[in-house]
Amino acid sequence: QVQLVESGGGSVQAGGSLRLSCAVSQYGRSRYCLAWFRQGSGKEREWIAYINSYGNADSVNGRFTISGDNAKNSVYLQMTNLIPEDSAMYFCAAEAGAGCYTRDPLEYDYWGQGTQVIVSS
Repeated sequence: QVQLVESGGGSVQAGGSLRLSCAVSQYGRSRYCLAWFRQGSGKEREWIAYINSYGNADSVNGRFTISGDNAKNSVYLQMTNLIPEDSAMYFCAAEAGAGCYTRDPLEYDYWGQGTQVIVSS
């Protein structure tokens, strides 16, 4: 069973940047698709980015970049040019399997506790 712990959230002004981190147990020793989701107040959880065990990645737009570091057992989400609408709880998630095939949060097996991002105008 994989465990995920997010960090790096906080408050930032619009136009700023943040890098979220997700510490992943068993990363590099097991095959997982690792993803970032977010959930704003009163909103559904939405996919932001994912990276497969081969390092291939995709994201919702160019302001979000996901990357992984096997040596540190971590996955990161670099966020740039933040806007107030990016304010949300951000979650790291994992799905067993080498590839990433879904953006549906219901298909992901493991979740971290989340880290809060607040973007002020």
